[in-house]
Amino acid sequence: MSDQKGFSTKAIHAGTAPDPTTGARATPIYQTTSFVFKDTDHAAALFGLQEFGNIYTRIMNPTTAVLEEKVAALEGGTAALATASGHAAQLLVFHTIMQPGCNFVAAKRLYGGSINQFGHAFKSFDWQVRWADPADMGDIEKQIDEKTRAIFIESLANPGGTFVDIAAIAEVAHKHGLPLIVDNTMATPYLVRPIEHGADIVVHSLTKFMGGHGNSMGGIIVDGGKFDWSKSGNYPMLSEPRPEYAGVVLHQALGEIAFAIAARVLGLRDFGPAISPFNAFMIQTGIETLPLRMQKHCDNALEVARWLKQHDKVSWVSYSALPDDENHALQQKYSPKGGGAVFTFGLKGGFEAGKTFVESLEMFSHLANIGDTRSLVIHPASTTHRQLSEEQQIAAGAGPDVVRLSIGIEDASDIIADLEQALAKA
Repeated sequence: MSDQKGFSTKAIHAGTAPDPTTGARATPIYQTTSFVFKDTDHAAALFGLQEFGNIYTRIMNPTTAVLEEKVAALEGGTAALATASGHAAQLLVFHTIMQPGCNFVAAKRLYGGSINQFGHAFKSFDWQVRWADPADMGDIEKQIDEKTRAIFIESLANPGGTFVDIAAIAEVAHKHGLPLIVDNTMATPYLVRPIEHGADIVVHSLTKFMGGHGNSMGGIIVDGGKFDWSKSGNYPMLSEPRPEYAGVVLHQALGEIAFAIAARVLGLRDFGPAISPFNAFMIQTGIETLPLRMQKHCDNALEVARWLKQHDKVSWVSYSALPDDENHALQQKYSPKGGGAVFTFGLKGGFEAGKTFVESLEMFSHLANIGDTRSLVIHPASTTHRQLSEEQQIAAGAGPDVVRLSIGIEDASDIIADLEQALAKA
């Protein structure tokens, strides 16, 4: 779909068309493992990357293809690859660009699961992570050496809800010939489109705001299409002949969609973390209402943050849309529509008060997720960031007194009433 169309129009129509066989207007769920070839030449062309088409649902599927085209259009990318989860998307991204012994620089303020994946699981591949303060360009730059292959950030950091200066970090990355990878899960392209600010690859946990209803797992990789994967020689999976495909050089053959295809045919094909057609259907249906939901999330979150800031049991509120917040200027620069739905605050009673407060809420759901239509709550220090030391928790914005809220789309007055009764008990 033309990039000139509005965001809401693309959220509904991008990637979709009436089914040519039945006329069904909603995207069908192609619940099949495999697809029939026209003849042996057709099969050979598909397996040789001489023609695009469906072979096996582990690699691609028509329902999933609609989701991929929709998200690529919303992010302003050239192509996308849907996966089983956000973690799967990150694994495939790094598998495509990393070699054993290489490293990447990552922001210290990340989702706890990403910190764990990068700091522990990736060691099995001999991929090393170097942590840096995303607000300090000098700190990022000093972590880079000849073995560095990428910089990874979140556009809107989880759990703190702070915006990152994407353009400034992109400048550092490109100065050193590195791609910038941006996790846009918390902001969604409704609030921030990282590719417009210099990002080369965007990843999402579609499980969160994009799907929006807490019912389906999924992830996605969006290719920005602008990075030169051949220039440095540091990305051999894209710049050197691939023996699996008769010596094809993917970047040379595929140009601006090379990264997305490489992640598909060299990563998804062999590791297999494919999204199910049913989950792809559920998530793309959720995306149709993304702009309506995200604006309501933001409006409610601002009202709740203002209320909490005045409460005598609350020591601080970190929400970038508040005019006196230290992150407010970046929020206005990158996300003028709103500050997102997720933010943190501190209770004066510390760790124990946080636990009591969470257990006293009635309408809020206490669970390890964000981006649901329902309001959600968690105490990161005792749950999502529990595996970290207290020093690491504080660095990640998840200290002992921190409570994270994911504000839903209920009536704001009802959200505040539930917080008020729980604070009275804490």
